[in-house]
Amino acid sequence: MNEPRRPVDRTNCDREPIHRLGMIQDFGALLALTGDWMVAHRSANFAALLALEALPEPGDPVGTLFGANAIAQLSKAVSLLVGPDDVERLFDIDLTGDGRSYDCALHTSGGLTIIEIEPHSGDHIDRQLRLVQPILRQLEKAGDLVALCQTAAEQLRGLLEFDRVMVYRFRSDESGEVIAESVAEGTDSFLGLNYPRTDIPQQARELYIRNRFRIISDVRAAPVPIEPGVAEDGEPIDLSLSTLRSVSPVHIEYLTNMGVEASLSISIVVGGKLWGLFACHHYAPRVLPYTLRTGAELFSELFSLAVERTLGRRQTELVALGRELHDRLMRAVVGGQSVIEALPTLRPIIQRSLPHNGISAYVEGHYQAIGSAPTEEEFHALRPQLNAAAPSTVIASQRLSERFDQAQAFADRAAGALIIPVSRSPRDYVVLWRKELQQTVNWAGNPEKPVEAGPDGDRLSPRRSFASWKQTVSGRSAAWTEGELRLAENLRVTLIEVILRLTDEVAAERAKAQQQQELLIAELNHRVRNILNLIRGLINQSRHDAVSIDEFAGLVGGRINALAAAHDNITRQNWSPASLRELIETEAEAYVSGKMDRVRIAGDDAMVAPEAYTVLALVIHEMMTNSAKYGSLCDRSGSLEIEVDCDDSGMTLRWKERGGPPVKPPERRGFGSTIIEKSIPFELNGRAQLDYRLSGVEAEFWVPGRFVTCREPDDQPAPARAAGARLRDKGGDTLASAIGSMLLVEDSMIIALDTEESLRELGVETVTVQSSVGAALDAIEKTRFDLALLDYNLGTESSEPVAERLKALGVPFWLATGYGEMADKLEEMGASGLLVKPYGREELARILTEFEARG
Repeated sequence: MNEPRRPVDRTNCDREPIHRLGMIQDFGALLALTGDWMVAHRSANFAALLALEALPEPGDPVGTLFGANAIAQLSKAVSLLVGPDDVERLFDIDLTGDGRSYDCALHTSGGLTIIEIEPHSGDHIDRQLRLVQPILRQLEKAGDLVALCQTAAEQLRGLLEFDRVMVYRFRSDESGEVIAESVAEGTDSFLGLNYPRTDIPQQARELYIRNRFRIISDVRAAPVPIEPGVAEDGEPIDLSLSTLRSVSPVHIEYLTNMGVEASLSISIVVGGKLWGLFACHHYAPRVLPYTLRTGAELFSELFSLAVERTLGRRQTELVALGRELHDRLMRAVVGGQSVIEALPTLRPIIQRSLPHNGISAYVEGHYQAIGSAPTEEEFHALRPQLNAAAPSTVIASQRLSERFDQAQAFADRAAGALIIPVSRSPRDYVVLWRKELQQTVNWAGNPEKPVEAGPDGDRLSPRRSFASWKQTVSGRSAAWTEGELRLAENLRVTLIEVILRLTDEVAAERAKAQQQQELLIAELNHRVRNILNLIRGLINQSRHDAVSIDEFAGLVGGRINALAAAHDNITRQNWSPASLRELIETEAEAYVSGKMDRVRIAGDDAMVAPEAYTVLALVIHEMMTNSAKYGSLCDRSGSLEIEVDCDDSGMTLRWKERGGPPVKPPERRGFGSTIIEKSIPFELNGRAQLDYRLSGVEAEFWVPGRFVTCREPDDQPAPARAAGARLRDKGGDTLASAIGSMLLVEDSMIIALDTEESLRELGVETVTVQSSVGAALDAIEKTRFDLALLDYNLGTESSEPVAERLKALGVPFWLATGYGEMADKLEEMGASGLLVKPYGREELARILTEFEARG
């Protein structure tokens, strides 16, 4: 029975096995060796290229083909192939001992060692590298991205001597445009032409990531078969990493229709993704020496870094623009005005950064529109569809009616939109609208590939015309750029802040103020629960460091005071970054009694994010306490120098004590030492180094840049230090438990340490602690756990992927959270129960009891 024929469409090219064609191009030869260096495959031209009398047969040892010196060089190159996509190159090597020189490329494929061999051109690789150096200096002079690409195209054509060199950039929909070009005299220009995504099949895009260099030396040359034609799996050899790999007949026809006789593609990879290509055309056969190709490949990799750096500068500019937009909007809102009332004032500010034709705001059931925008009735008809989207996702569309049916009613006034949600419930929005903008797109020929009938059935035919083919696109607005989308995310945060601030100011006058405060209250509740759990962990862990009740009270009181002072600093600015210098001065003042001349703080100031501020507060407190007890601040002669260096990559704090008593390392390492040495690496992914020198303790701490913002130090005095609170530890009885292995996922080190200790005391044999989703998933693959406890909120991620994996494996787990509205997540995620923070020994004992009761 015949299988139904799959319809022929533009996705057929995506299924073509272009990496398993079983043939190579004729400007080189290929040899495939087994693990013990026996011949497994060879190209049909192998003997001719190497001037051998006969082709080697499968099973022949390589020693019958190459000289001992050549085999030694090849073996050394193979030993360097570590990763699956590694390629090693050898230049100017005498393979057979007859004085002929060859260039070789080696890689592995399916257990085989692939050796590609080409005649050596006489050129040396060091000369090619010297040619690349002045080209890179030219790139340094380019001002913006387009100028950079144009300079690269011109310099690369001068290096390779092709008739045309283009820089082809991919869009988010995988179509592309020629954004820069250098052509020889009399050669047609393709600059500005667009190409559909189907011109480059999906599997070709994947190969461009793995193998960044693709050359076709002569489109008319007959391909050379690899013999035997198939490997042990019944398929031709996978030539994904091959330079000599033959070319798909469809692509040969594509180039022939274009009149091109040789081509070269070099990948431009930015951030691990295919950003674009250098596409090079020549109107006569062209074989590039291997050394020249290697130099060009190096040029492309360095150019990719230059593009990434240029895009990074643009990102920095967008951050600054977003900050400026935020500041202007916050200044523009006067007391007592709602967003609806302030919309005429806000619109001109937003317009400068995000051009639009109309703006709407829907907040607390009130709607206002300015400019070209839908009416209130039209917007209300659209709202149910908007509410079905994710609550915190900005929606950008050029043609809103394609996604939302109700948008067709006002498409004549607003074809595109940037929809910014500014609350969770009720769902409020600020929307920027753009009118229809008829656009003419210049394609390189008709982008639709025709299907033609042939003797073997229907086939997809490449385009035969590449002349500029104009297409008028209607019903769409101007596109929202990537930079505008980033600004929209910043605008969303700013508008939420504006709404929350205005809600506070008019809370007494508005009936729905409680609903608008929901998000803020939930976040506050979460933070308070976490703080209480943190303090309980501090008390429990500190008992190991004390030998008396008074000493225990002092330890706990000091640590809680440090936390209290830190929270005073960050909550004074509405949970925003606070000054590191202020933190140091506050802590030091407690020990030097107003004689701050003994403590010198130099260098930068840094505004530290709240999630890092409390960690640093505990570390600095422990360092100050140790200095006051045993170090340079324990007498009247010593001094302490603290230097802070801050840049975009992070903040480094250097601690140096001088003039105190001789220092020796502590004989016993308590919880204070754990805080100093492990808090910053564990919770912030930073570094901590402590050196007990005889002349005084020295330490260095590094915090990643995402937690700090640099600023010039000021001379303002530190605020008065907050008094700490005292808590009592209830304790509990040990629970006999038969649980052998338990996974604890918690991103707070202190809570993790305390919970781990409690679980061990309750009878759990082995507790594995992880602080991130990735680490937890790795642990699950390596260990069979009986039970798991997952903190739902892990900083910038949630533990849902971990829960999903545990559910699939049948491992019961409990969720731990400081949020109160998580109960509805239990059934959805498959959790056995919910543990609300702050929790302690009693709550842990309960879930162990429940687990054992389930049997």
